[in-house]
Amino acid sequence: MLGTVKSITIPTERLAHAVQHGEWFDGSSVEGFTRIFESDMYLKPDLATLAVRDRGAGGPPEAQVICDLYTPDGERFGGDPRGVLSRAQAEAAELGYAYSVSTELEFFLLEREGPDGRMGPLAHDRAGYFDHALDLGSEVRMQAATALRQLGIEVDSSHHELAPGQHELDLAPREALTAADQLVTARSTIKAIARGSGLHATFMPKPFNGRAGSGMHTHQSLLSLPGEGNAFADRTDEYQLSAVARHFIAGQLAHARALCAVAAPLVNSYKRLVPGFEAPIAVSWAQTNRSALIRVPRTSGSERGTMRVEFRAPDPSCNPYLAFAAMLRAGLSGIKEKLPLPPPIEENLYAFDPERFARQQLGLLPASLGEALKELRRDEVVREALGTHLVERFIEAKEREWQAYERQVTDWELATYAEQY
Repeated sequence: MLGTVKSITIPTERLAHAVQHGEWFDGSSVEGFTRIFESDMYLKPDLATLAVRDRGAGGPPEAQVICDLYTPDGERFGGDPRGVLSRAQAEAAELGYAYSVSTELEFFLLEREGPDGRMGPLAHDRAGYFDHALDLGSEVRMQAATALRQLGIEVDSSHHELAPGQHELDLAPREALTAADQLVTARSTIKAIARGSGLHATFMPKPFNGRAGSGMHTHQSLLSLPGEGNAFADRTDEYQLSAVARHFIAGQLAHARALCAVAAPLVNSYKRLVPGFEAPIAVSWAQTNRSALIRVPRTSGSERGTMRVEFRAPDPSCNPYLAFAAMLRAGLSGIKEKLPLPPPIEENLYAFDPERFARQQLGLLPASLGEALKELRRDEVVREALGTHLVERFIEAKEREWQAYERQVTDWELATYAEQY
């Protein structure tokens, strides 16, 4: 539920049994799953996700497979994040669409430094955006890209990002469930390869004050079924957006504040959603403005099939199954309700004052996790996307996180107030 990977290891000879009968585990021990008196659950491997990895050094290979969750009655468990996304995809299919996404996965590679062992960027990493750095961090990024390709995960590109120690891997477009599967595999793989080089890979959204945070910009397309092309493209439109695309964007804008609770789910996520670092702060869309929440990247005349809508609020700490499901259902609600798309804002939103936001009738994104959770509580579309079982447990867990944070006294508070007052 909280986006971290859970796993169980079985010997090769037991795989056939697991495929046929499922593998039992105690669901009461996993946060957000079941109560202790209804704890029996079963993992059913999805063989479409089976991947074999070479462990190197002459060791035997390992296989990994992602599982769906079932109750003893053979019913799909309502708290299974993969099931949440599958339900959203089924709704899209009923409307005649398939949902495709690709992600820009940003992360920091850190090392322990100083006598206190605090984490920081590599001491010699002074590279910036797109710099060709020849250092250990870049080697680890390239090793990760190679390992992902060996697992069948296509990496379109990789590069150094804005901040020291910050990197990005761009994963190729896939239908949403496959994209989410590949994303959780990518995060685990990057962490493992970094650890093997004595580094730590973190997908924390904002590890350092005054530097760029890590986002997970998500490019979305609806494909018309069966195989009739990109439903977002219209050559005659000023922005080359179809009516379907305009309604889809309008739906995501209408539910943007609640979407943040799922797409930016940590207390730390809201340290990233601040002015000055190409992160969104307002409920707006544009084509060239990178301070907008939703951006419509330009495409050439020969690339209408690549027409996409970029949602810039998600960060790499999110549970991608839940984030993609909520984003999809919000967009579909705009299509079903034929919501009108407001005008784009191509100006720098960081320069707006509160009066100008009000004149433009622009809402602001939540300033904290607590604020985002309040929006989630009253947004029926996003709540329905997550499902009754999962949404209440998600809110409960996240409110505990927010309350624990609010009770902390920080170093900043001591430095600012202790002597002055």
